[in-house]
This record gives sequence, structure tokens and C-alpha cells, in this order.
Amino acid sequence: MKIFNAAQIRRWDQYTIEHEPVLSIDLMERAAAACANWIDQHFPNEAVTIFCGKGNNGGDGLAIARLLSQRPVTVYILEFGHKGTDDFQTNLSRLHQFPAGIRFIQVEESLASLTFSSIVIDALFGSGLNRALEGVSANLVDQINRSGAKIISIDLPSGLFADRSSSGNPIIRADHTLSFQTDKLALLAAENAPWSANVHILDIGLHQDFYDQEQTDSWLTDKSIIHDIFKRRNDFGHKGTYGHALMIAGSFGKIGAAVLSASACLRSGAGLVTCHLPRCGYEIMQTSLPEVMVSVDVNHSINTAIETELDIYKAIGIGPGLGTASETRTLLAEVFERYSLPIVLDADALNSIAKDPDMLSLVPHGSILTPHPKEFQRLFGDTANEFDRYQLASAKAKELGMVIILKGHHTLIALPDGRRFFNSTGNSGMATGGSGDVLTGLLTGLLAQGYSSAHASILGVYLHGLAGDLAAAEFSKEGMIAGDIISCIGNAFLQTGDR
Repeated sequence: MKIFNAAQIRRWDQYTIEHEPVLSIDLMERAAAACANWIDQHFPNEAVTIFCGKGNNGGDGLAIARLLSQRPVTVYILEFGHKGTDDFQTNLSRLHQFPAGIRFIQVEESLASLTFSSIVIDALFGSGLNRALEGVSANLVDQINRSGAKIISIDLPSGLFADRSSSGNPIIRADHTLSFQTDKLALLAAENAPWSANVHILDIGLHQDFYDQEQTDSWLTDKSIIHDIFKRRNDFGHKGTYGHALMIAGSFGKIGAAVLSASACLRSGAGLVTCHLPRCGYEIMQTSLPEVMVSVDVNHSINTAIETELDIYKAIGIGPGLGTASETRTLLAEVFERYSLPIVLDADALNSIAKDPDMLSLVPHGSILTPHPKEFQRLFGDTANEFDRYQLASAKAKELGMVIILKGHHTLIALPDGRRFFNSTGNSGMATGGSGDVLTGLLTGLLAQGYSSAHASILGVYLHGLAGDLAAAEFSKEGMIAGDIISCIGNAFLQTGDR
């Protein structure tokens, strides 16, 4: 699914008006009807208080009030000394014919007389907002947030910018957000999670031709994207068909990370998996995963050297439980110099590079970096907010010719060609030790099978999140562990392949 910015959304509305064709007031009615139907389904018959600005978001709110007028409805209109848009005025005139109470907020003193029902609908400001709220608007937002009511925001929680950071701004704290047609960047950012919980995308029939023709650099992964990437196995395939993957992982006390990553690599469909371990991990790996071959380091506690040829491997994953000892960092540099295919780098491989940034120039072109926000900060420096971090990740992916997977609830996959994919699967139950090790193994196995770095990253992150969703459904978000994600990878593949 394409993600459009606020300007593109406005153009999409206008394109629909001109090419369907449809009157703008009728398109507004469509949006309002979708919202009213959702509210009727989820909060039937409850009294509502609707707060409207005087733009088109407020027009949506007035139309919703009319459509819900079979129940008790109170409307507050925030005055700004202007008439409002034409469609706002049309809907205000229509609403006067229905039994809704209409009141106006003109000055600060008006706020003292506000009353709230159990459901509040926020239709003050939509995605067109371009400056922080202040004065009466800011105080109204604060009062709504303190009302104790269930808050439903239309389009975006008022005060939230669609495409940039809103940090420090007064913002409606919505319990539900009813947005239209496609996701917006603001609704995917973790820094906005306190204000935009439970996002619901409602189809209002915007013109398909605009969506098909309009260019964007941002996408939300969905089943259609994944279905196009996913490769079905060849009935005549053999172990060699699906590649030999090498995991370089583990150190004394952290051999479990190596087991998790190697297990996920097996579950990815790789034909063969070898794991290079310090000597202390040999018995653990052979006992835990008899399907995995083991290459043993000369050192008992850490990885320091690999004597075998690396070109027998179709992909290498490095980092889970690895440690950052100087001898291990030397091993990393040697691998980078000896191996030319893309490598998956995670955890302590990234931390080692952060200690010696010159190593980054040695990493093979097309490699996949998988930092969480703190690891990203160590690698590339501080950013003021999450939106700046998105931009920096994209810039670094282009500069380095690598894929950067910035992990989070909607994990960002920044590609070297400038495209950005935000993942749509996964849940907070995956915030558990070893989850990242599972992703590293899964990505490495997909690379070994011949997926490009971009496709392995998009598919791997999606499968990882989907397996996490399946695990949460079976074990709960609280009770699931990283091994449960691995056990659900097979079912994630079944769902992805529609088999």
C-alpha cells in the first residue's frame, strides 16, 4: 500500500472530484458516512459530543453529527473569526434541520461551560494542519484529553502533523483514529503512539487511477506486495537449490542467541545451515539443532577466526550473541575483506562497527544492517526525532548501497534506491530477548535462497512479524518468547503463500 503525504492526499481528493466526477460536498458525505457507520457498529446508541473546527475536518464532524442525530448529539464549533469552508457551511446549514445541540467556542471563558458525553468525536483539525496549536485551541485539546471520555479522532488526532514530528505540540489523545483510504506516516511513527492508538483506515472510494499513477517513496507492506515477492519452491529442488547459509554467532554465556538465529535460518527454507561458534558452544548447538553443521573456533569463549573458505556460502549472517572483543572485531574485518556477497549484520556486529566506524566501508555492497534505535544511534549519530531518523536511515542506505532495517513496531526498511517500506505485522509481545536473533537468521536464510537484499528484507521482516502475531495469538503477548516466533514461521509461510 502506498503512503501519501498530506499534499498528495489533497490532490487525490481533487482528482476524485474532477474525474469521477463527484461534488466535494458529496465526497465529504462519503467520508462522514464511513465514520458514522463505524461509530454505530462499535458504540451504538451512546450519546456523542463532537468538536469541530471550521475547515473540512470540521465539515466531516458536522456531517457525522447529522448522520448520528438519532442519538443524543452535542456539537461544539471552535470559532476563528471566519466563515469556514464552503462545505463546512453547507453541512452546518443541513445540521440545523436536525435535533442536535450546536454551541460555539469563541473565547477562553467558553471552555468553562463545556460538557462531555461518554463518546467525544474530534473533528477540529485534520491532516492539513501546518503549525502547532496555541491559545484557545491548545487549551481545548487539553480539556478534551482530561475529560475521561472515549475519544475518536477523524482523519488525524487534532494537533498531529501528517508528515513531520509533532513533538512537544498539544495533541488530542485519541482512543481510536478513523483515517481515510491509506495510512499516513504520522500514524506509523512510534513517537506518536500516545496520541494515535487503534488506527482504522476507512475506504471512501477515492479514485483508483490517482493511486495507480501517483509516485511515492513510502509504502506499507501488505499481502499484495509480499505475494509478489514470495517464491514458491521448485518441486525438483534439492539442498543446493536453496543455498548454504553461514551464521557467525555466539560467545560464552550467549550461545542461545546462536541457537535461535540458526534455528530461524533453518525455518526460512535454507538448504544447508552452518554455524561458526566458539568452542564452548559446540555441544550446545549439536544437541539443540542436529540439522545444523558446526564450525568451531580455535577460541573457547569468543569467535576469532574462520579457516574454511567463505565462497561456499550463499549468505552470511553475523552478530547474535557475538560480543565485541578486539579479536572478534578483527574477524569481522577479515570476513568483510574475504566475502563479496551481501551479509546480514545485527547486534554485536553493528556494535563492533560503531566502535570502529572505518569498518563500515569494508562491508559488501547490498548488505543488510538491522539496528534497533539505540544501535542506529551508535552507528550514525543522534537525531532530534523519529522522522529525522527515518530521513537519516534513507540517506545512509543510499550512501552505503545497503539496506537498513530500523527495527520497531512498524519496522522501517530503507532501500538504497530511496524507497521506504514500513512493516504492517508484529506486536509488542516480540519485545523479548532473542527476537532480533530470529530475524537475523530468517533474513540470512532468505538471502541464501536467492532473494535480493531488498526482497529478503521486506519479506523477512513481514514473516517475522506475522510469526510473532501467530505466536501472540497462541501464547499471549506477555507469555510468548523468541522460540515461539520460530515455531510459528512455518504457519507464516503458509499464510503468505496462500496455500
